[in-house]
Amino acid sequence: MTRAIAFVVHNWPLKLAAIGLATLLYGGLVVSQNTETFTRPVPIGIENGPSDVVVLSTLGSVTRIQYAAPPDLGLRIDSTSFHAAVNLAGVDPTGGPVTLTVTVEAADPRIQVLDIDPHAITVTLDRVGSKVVPIHAIVVGPVPSGLTVGDPVVDGTTATVTGPQSIVAKVAAVDAFIPIDASGVDVNQDVDLTPVDALGASLDKVDVVPATVHVRLAVFTDLRTKTLPVRANVVGTPAAGFEVASIEVSPPVVSVEGDANDLAGLDHADTQPISIAGASSQVVQSGGLALPDGVQALGGGTVQVTITLRPITGTRTFEAGLSLVGARPDLVYTLSTDRVLVTIGGSLADLDRLSGVTLVLSVDVTGLQVGTSTVPVSANLATGLTLVAASPNPIEVTVTSPALSPAPSPVPSPTP
Repeated sequence: MTRAIAFVVHNWPLKLAAIGLATLLYGGLVVSQNTETFTRPVPIGIENGPSDVVVLSTLGSVTRIQYAAPPDLGLRIDSTSFHAAVNLAGVDPTGGPVTLTVTVEAADPRIQVLDIDPHAITVTLDRVGSKVVPIHAIVVGPVPSGLTVGDPVVDGTTATVTGPQSIVAKVAAVDAFIPIDASGVDVNQDVDLTPVDALGASLDKVDVVPATVHVRLAVFTDLRTKTLPVRANVVGTPAAGFEVASIEVSPPVVSVEGDANDLAGLDHADTQPISIAGASSQVVQSGGLALPDGVQALGGGTVQVTITLRPITGTRTFEAGLSLVGARPDLVYTLSTDRVLVTIGGSLADLDRLSGVTLVLSVDVTGLQVGTSTVPVSANLATGLTLVAASPNPIEVTVTSPALSPAPSPVPSPTP
């Protein structure tokens, strides 16, 4: 401690003189410049703002800046001469108020900022959040007299809202507000989506994706109903070798409503297109109806279509060889022919796979005795293929026993 005190008081007259000289020099610098007060607002910006943080409150402006500047700058100083900001680095956004220090820098290094007002501001910060909410179609205002509206049809069921977590948490839905024209024209247009809370009050500072949705709404002047059979709109071609076996629609009829003149020419209701392109098995699909503008189905109009496919069948004729089954090794079998023409039935795909394949039919000779017999030919074919005909069929099979070799003659003994 004694050494520290000795260091401070050592040559203290010289040190005191240096401090005084520095003060005089700074005072001279200030006196040599104009000290002014700038009172026009300078907007407060943000520095080092994280991408997942949003400012909920208004930052405001710096309303007073006291500065020193050379006399020749006095007439050229305006709001762009200063930059005011708060630094969000390291600030933890909690959705509550946070006090931040305001800093002001001059664009020209010859300008020295001496004082500002305010020195600090209180802002509310929050983290960015998002969630998926349902889309609700809302008819705006009372329906004009003499008109009746149907159920809105919206091209979409949900939207994503993004914004401050404290506000996003309050979003219950996004509403598509649909105005009704007194002329009775059907609605068929894009409508803005508005985020609302559980009570239906709109909420700000929230982005909605998509921002709009297409809405269709039938407006009737002479409302009638009609029952129509449903017709499946099947498009596309099934896989090679397959065809449509049956089409079942459930329910087979629907009730629709519309103005009398719109219903007059309708004798059926088509489904939305149902593709069977490349299909080789049953296709089951649920969907809506493709009704003309001004006509809509009662009860939602959802139908289920079941399309059953089957292989396309045919016949092909091939040349086949013959193979014995059950032959004994001690007998000889002679066939009336060694090849037959066979007609095979089945799906075209299975028949195509037989092209180039060597076919062999079976001749069962089990138990045949020596002599000539007629025996049918048979085929061991893959599942789905059948032997339709064979020619010739049956065939003759001659069974013989191999000839025995004659015994050698005895050699006579020589006479004495």
